[in-house]
This record gives sequence, structure tokens and C-alpha cells, in this order.
Amino acid sequence: MRHKIKGRTLGRNASHRHAMFRNMAASFIRTVRPGEDDPNKPKVTGRIVTTVPKAKELRPYIEKLVTAARKAAVHERAAAGFATTAKRNSAEWKAWRESDQYQQWNQAIAPAVKLRRKAFALLRDKLAVQILFDELAKRFETRDGGYTRIVRITDRRLGDGGSQALIEFVGVHDRVKQRRSRPAPVATTAPAEAAPAAEQSAS
Repeated sequence: MRHKIKGRTLGRNASHRHAMFRNMAASFIRTVRPGEDDPNKPKVTGRIVTTVPKAKELRPYIEKLVTAARKAAVHERAAAGFATTAKRNSAEWKAWRESDQYQQWNQAIAPAVKLRRKAFALLRDKLAVQILFDELAKRFETRDGGYTRIVRITDRRLGDGGSQALIEFVGVHDRVKQRRSRPAPVATTAPAEAAPAAEQSAS
């Protein structure tokens, strides 16, 4: 019995595979907020095109990152009640820093900071982490899983003819199903004169 064979190797060793998914995930998240001067600006935001096996392996990688961002958003909202709006290094800020309110804020925000550090360890891209926790966490605040979709495309990759697919975040390019309006059924009414006529013939 063979063990530890979960997932596709994609013709790469472990370190090469991890680096590839890190770069793909960072590029995928950065397409949500493309820069104006970015030479690799995507044609469609929140979408990349890759091969089908890579897309299937990238999907759980992204799903776990978005789930971590959603969990961090809960802790950040809880810590907002203990935060201060004073300017850093001001007298009011220093007084807050020495108070018990800061200790409560520190304990409330610690899980969110931990999740951000874990995400950065996986992505190694500050902008991607910022987009993940600031934008995607809010977009999928009320959605429990299923943040991405994979759609196969007919165009084959040049060179080796590999099957391609696009992976994108849901909620932007969703198709809205339109229900067809059915005509109202015509009510069939029985002739009202049939009953009196039958009574006269019986009498």
C-alpha cells in the first residue's frame, strides 16, 4: 500500500511545487486589485488562466487562505472596541498604551496578527496579503466556502496542447438565471344552461 501520494506532483519536486503554487496564488489574488502601471495587468479582474490540473490543485490553496482572512476579520472587529483613534506617540496614545484597554486590544487582535503572518509565510507578497485580508475577507464575509470556481475553456495551450481552464472568484462574473414567464392558464367554464335544461326534461 502506497502512502503519502495525495495530490498531483505535476512533474515537479516538492520545493518546486510549493514555489509554483505560492506564485500562482499571489498572482491570482493580485488580479483583484491590478495596478494601473502594471505591465501584466489582467484583461479580467479576479481571474487567471492555467491548466486544468494546476487549477484543481490551486483551488484548495486559495480557499484556505480566504477562510483564514475571514477568521481574522472576526477578531479585528472584536478588537476595534478597545482601539483608540489618537495619533501615534501622542499623549493620549501613550496613556492608552499604559491602560488595561490596550491589554484587552492586544489580546483580541493577536489571533488576527497570527493569521496574517501565516498567510504571508505562504504567499511572501505583502500586497497579496493586504488584498486578501482587506478586500476578499469583506467580500466573502457571509459565504461559507466555495469562493472560487473552475471553468474549462476550449482553447488548448500552444506547444503541448494541454487542456486549459480559468479559475476566478465567485460573485463578480456570476450568470443570473432568468425565469421564463409562463402564460396564465385559461379557465374553462362549464355552460350554465345545461343544468336547467336537464331539470325541465325530467319533469
